Amino acid sequence: MIAFWAMAGVLSVAAAILILFRAAQAAARAETGDTTSVFYRRQLAEIGDLAERGLIGADERKGAEAEAGRRLLAATDSPAEAWSKSPNRVPILIAAFAAPLAAVAIYFVVGAPGMADQPFAARLAGWRASNPSTLTPPQMAAVLEKMTQERPNDPEGFRFLALAEGASQNPAGAIRALKRAVKLAPQRADLWEMLGEAEVFQANGGLSDDAKQAFARTIALDPKNVAARFHLARARIQGGDKAGGVAEWKALLADMAPTDPRRADLQAAIADAEGLAPPAPAAPQGLSADQLTAVRGMVAGLAQRLAASPEDPAGWVQLVRAYAVLGDTQKRDAALKQAQARYAAKPDVLADLAKAATTEPMK
Repeated sequence: MIAFWAMAGVLSVAAAILILFRAAQAAARAETGDTTSVFYRRQLAEIGDLAERGLIGADERKGAEAEAGRRLLAATDSPAEAWSKSPNRVPILIAAFAAPLAAVAIYFVVGAPGMADQPFAARLAGWRASNPSTLTPPQMAAVLEKMTQERPNDPEGFRFLALAEGASQNPAGAIRALKRAVKLAPQRADLWEMLGEAEVFQANGGLSDDAKQAFARTIALDPKNVAARFHLARARIQGGDKAGGVAEWKALLADMAPTDPRRADLQAAIADAEGLAPPAPAAPQGLSADQLTAVRGMVAGLAQRLAASPEDPAGWVQLVRAYAVLGDTQKRDAALKQAQARYAAKPDVLADLAKAATTEPMK
């Protein structure tokens, strides 16, 4: 680092000396030749040449020549000034020397010249040696990425990598991991389902052809799969077959267990498709361990995003509601207090925050 600052100082001084040297040379020549009048005489000649070739009309030629002649007379009347030497070269040289020296001094005061570099490999090794619960989602994704490189034929490793990438708000990374997973284990319906869900998330809720294909493979392997049946029916509705799609949703609702927490969302979708009032929403229940891990990761990712870009009222409402659903009252109250302070002058946001905080925790 010291060598860098030394070189920067030398280059700064060399640049200043070169500029002043060239300026002195120009001032020594100090030519008083009138280049302005030469320019306008050349312009008059070019106007005449264009007129002779028929590229401009007679009226245009007169106007252009009159304007060029006016500027030529003005330039002839103005005395030419030679470039004189600047008397302030010494302060310039002093500033050129002082700037890098001041930068080095400030760096020694507020910087850390003795700190060693922290290459990514060293940080990754530290993350791998740490307790996984202490890692952020991006750090966990980096660790799992390295592990999948070491065990490239393990579909389960890519599944966990996809969960970490999703928690890191990186759906593209999750899709890449899941595509690798389904290539290794094409008979696993759960991996195809996750791939379809990741495609939907990346498309902001839309159903791309890749998502439809993933859900179709899921149904081929698991005809009772709820998520795949739901999305394929939704695709059918969006394709113009509302009656057929709603019928599939109703059939899916009949097949679902009475305690299935997804029934409420499906009932709301059916009501919306039929133009009816949706039922009251219910808190999510019965998540599996993997689903709960993914949800907590996504909530952590949302909290990190708001910490970096806090001006997002809807994001704060979502974060408070998520903590309430997870039953994490301490984080819920902390997020609520922070958001209330930020949006104290916005009653509508405060009302949404208060409502989100009262969401029932999942059982």
